[in-house]
Amino acid sequence: MHVNPALVEMRVDRFVRERLEPAAYRRRHPLEVSAWAAPGEPVPFAEAVAQEFSPFAVGTAWGRPWGTTWFRLRGDVPDGWGAEGTRLEVVADLGYSAVQPGFQAEATAYRPDGTVVKGLHPRNRYVPLAALGGGPGVDVLLEASSNPDVSGDGVFASPTRLGDPATAGTDPLYRLAAADVAELDVAVWELLQDVWTLRGLLGQLPEASARRAEVLVALDTAVDVVDPWDVAGTAAAGRAALAGVLAQPASASAHRVTAVGHAHIDSAWLWPTRETARKCARTFSNVLALMDEDPDLVFACSSAQQYAWVRDTQPELFERIKRRVAEGRFVPVGGMWVESDTNMPGGEALARQFVAGKRFFAEELGVEPLDVWLPDSFGYTAAMPQIARAAGARWFLTQKPSWNEVNRMPHHTFAWEGIDGTRIFTHFPPADTYNSDLGGEDLARAERQFAEKGRARTSLLPFGYGDGGGGPTREMLAAAARTRSLEGSPVVELGGPHDFFRRAEEEYPDPPVWSGEVYLEFHRGTYTSQARTKRGNRRSEHLLREAELWASAAAVQRGAAYPYEALERIWHVVLLQQFHDILPGSSIAWVHREAEARYAEVAAELEELIASSLRALAGDGGGSGESVVFNAGPFARDGVPALGAAPARPGADARAKAEGDGFVLENDHVRVLVDGDGLLASVLDVAAGREVLAPGRRGGLLQLHRDTPTQWDAWDVDEHYRRHTTDLTAAESVELVEDSPQRVAVRVVRAFGDSRVEQTVSLAAGARSVELAFDVDWHERQKLLKLAFPLDVHADRAASEVQFGHVLRPTHANTSWDAARFETCAHRWVHVGEAGYGVAVANDSTYGHDTGRTTRDDGGTTTTVRLSLLRAPLFPDPDADQGEHRLRASLVVGAAIADAVREGYRLNLPLREVPGARGSAPVEPLVAVEGDGVVVEAVKLAEDRGGDVVVRLYEAHGGRARATVRPSFAVASVTETDLLERPVEPRALREVADGAAALELRPFQIVTLRLARG
Repeated sequence: MHVNPALVEMRVDRFVRERLEPAAYRRRHPLEVSAWAAPGEPVPFAEAVAQEFSPFAVGTAWGRPWGTTWFRLRGDVPDGWGAEGTRLEVVADLGYSAVQPGFQAEATAYRPDGTVVKGLHPRNRYVPLAALGGGPGVDVLLEASSNPDVSGDGVFASPTRLGDPATAGTDPLYRLAAADVAELDVAVWELLQDVWTLRGLLGQLPEASARRAEVLVALDTAVDVVDPWDVAGTAAAGRAALAGVLAQPASASAHRVTAVGHAHIDSAWLWPTRETARKCARTFSNVLALMDEDPDLVFACSSAQQYAWVRDTQPELFERIKRRVAEGRFVPVGGMWVESDTNMPGGEALARQFVAGKRFFAEELGVEPLDVWLPDSFGYTAAMPQIARAAGARWFLTQKPSWNEVNRMPHHTFAWEGIDGTRIFTHFPPADTYNSDLGGEDLARAERQFAEKGRARTSLLPFGYGDGGGGPTREMLAAAARTRSLEGSPVVELGGPHDFFRRAEEEYPDPPVWSGEVYLEFHRGTYTSQARTKRGNRRSEHLLREAELWASAAAVQRGAAYPYEALERIWHVVLLQQFHDILPGSSIAWVHREAEARYAEVAAELEELIASSLRALAGDGGGSGESVVFNAGPFARDGVPALGAAPARPGADARAKAEGDGFVLENDHVRVLVDGDGLLASVLDVAAGREVLAPGRRGGLLQLHRDTPTQWDAWDVDEHYRRHTTDLTAAESVELVEDSPQRVAVRVVRAFGDSRVEQTVSLAAGARSVELAFDVDWHERQKLLKLAFPLDVHADRAASEVQFGHVLRPTHANTSWDAARFETCAHRWVHVGEAGYGVAVANDSTYGHDTGRTTRDDGGTTTTVRLSLLRAPLFPDPDADQGEHRLRASLVVGAAIADAVREGYRLNLPLREVPGARGSAPVEPLVAVEGDGVVVEAVKLAEDRGGDVVVRLYEAHGGRARATVRPSFAVASVTETDLLERPVEPRALREVADGAAALELRPFQIVTLRLARG
């Protein structure tokens, strides 16, 4: 008999929708509901349960935006319920819409004694009655969060005021739709899973294949044998009709998928961090409940911060997690404090992500993750392989490059090589998702796209609803059981990530190599959005460097107490805010206002710690002695040694004069002409006798672009922004505001649109850099502000600082890979040059850059370096970046890479002048480094609090280097360690003589030394 496949599929789908799904529960009985709404922020269970609950009718609206409502559900199970073949459950519908989980109401179910049972979510609405004690009565409390759907029904573009409690309003968002005790029909539910798995497989099989026809006929037959008016009584017959096709085994060559339970929970995004803590509790309790039902489930969970939230807010739940961790079923992965951005955190901060994360996992859970788990970060620094391996990691997992707009990554399993040559075994799941439901589409995609066919046949697939969706579900586990060996499908095996990686290494011992950064061809606006958050991060990183350095010196040289607890707590705050939706500027207003407030608190506390240490070092003389200047940078400056202090000795060769309608600023190294428009009309390198700016072009030019991304506002800068440019040349005033032998400066005021900029161009005595400071009152919308320096150099590539080194990127667009890299991330500097001459552009808080090259009419080449200063996206924060900003940049003439490195530290680590006491002891650097190219990144006391000094340094120029590290204190031994300060076989340490350590470093090598005090 001829069968029309399309009609059969429609018949099956309708039968599932109208007959099977409604029959999953044989019957329901309403429960009595009462409620109490918390007036402000969430409260603990003990406080909530003591409140007076009022009767609450199903169908009633509840939940102001970001509010918490506690529901109590009580009642009895009707007589005769709970027969064989059924399961009794409490089913609650909080008023969910069809939008994906994670972007609406959620609830935590508690027993009356306050212990957590599980979470409730749009696709996970039940609580097993057995989990509540199994008695005849029902008594369960639901802590329901009325989180607004800031996503705009999944559009992720519509401006909304829901992201800030101050503007979100108070009208209730949800309407309680159901609160019942229900009788689940196990046979009907199992039939639903059979049909769902085969329907998904059907959609992926070739049109003319025998297997497809076989599955189609079986599904058609199942619909025939199930009585629409007696689904419960005939479900077994339906299952029997499908049993044959479900029993057909997978082929011997089928792709193998290691399915790892997962729940990607953004530590903040379209909700604040306080809500993430509750999302974690709901999701983790769901996982534990599933583990009680299915012994094969293994769940991978990253982010020490999320475990810490659960430990602190739900200690009983955390103890249950610890037991499953010990069994190897609840698997901590990643080894980091959070799944951080990897483009913008500084080198030491990225190292501390691992130090803090692995310390937590070791001390609290007794494990050490061996992988790096970053499926969703917006591109991956070329410094990561070395940092990860130095933290003890063997493997790396990511997923985000599947979002690339232009080019596809050529591998799924490969060795990733970093800037120093370190390689790490890396996997990129070919299913292109970290939230799989284990359906036929995801499984087929994994097999179809796997790039290593013929050489390997295993991939990893994380499954589970993320972002508060509850993680894996019993439906997903049912799908895994049915596809363990199913003809036409990859073979699915539940397991953990370490199981996968060990198998993959054995299967593919010599994988292909990807060298350099894993650049995401998407979300390029994240280098610029929410500038205050980014400035807070940069400032915090450098203040932490100072605080640790001077506290270490005060402890070793003056016997002061080292503030271990305070520094660890502050680091945890800074590391949390490097999460990949906070630091990139892609969260709601609440998140960024909170981040800015936390950065202010961090700065205040660190400034006090620094001041306390400097007082201990300089003596508290009330200004009676000579002022002492402290230099936390790794290079000597103005007569002050690196990492040390000396009396102030300012230079005195800066000069200024009027010329035409502008001003000339000069010293013995640089001559700068600021014209009547307040632009750099000339920057002359005096020693080289060379003009730095391109002929006929002016530097320090602010350019305003239309910034209307095609897809994701805060995330994206699209290339078409370049077609809409306004040069901001008009100035309200240009005046000389400082004229001293130490410093000369011109202030320029500009107004444009609804915004205003006060710009200061300055030149310090002895400097080879022109500094530009901007105070911006920014009130544009969907605009991008850039700062341009058109340079007279022929540079076919630009060097951009990254963690512990730099990367080289082309200034041309020869290939599609080059063209897609039109906006890039750099840390403190970018350097461009030709043979024998270069120029550097540095900054104190900017990350987004673009560098391009054009040919002039005279045949020469102009290389333009531009910094992306400010954006004004409308989603998810409609007021992003509005208001006041302070930014600094500098232009360094005649600069080699070494000069760029120096300038980056100079601009970000200002000298500190402290009144000294007469007769106070000298302040020597704790360590001095002899040897070019070797830079000290951190000086601190050891993590184990034993009092030893830890020094972290790296080769910064990209070449081989020899150096000697000389401590100023008695040293009993010097040990080379990993980032976690565990001894390693020496890689750079060659010998130790009289406490001085001789080192040999390869390009960009990171070295950590532990100096035991004698």
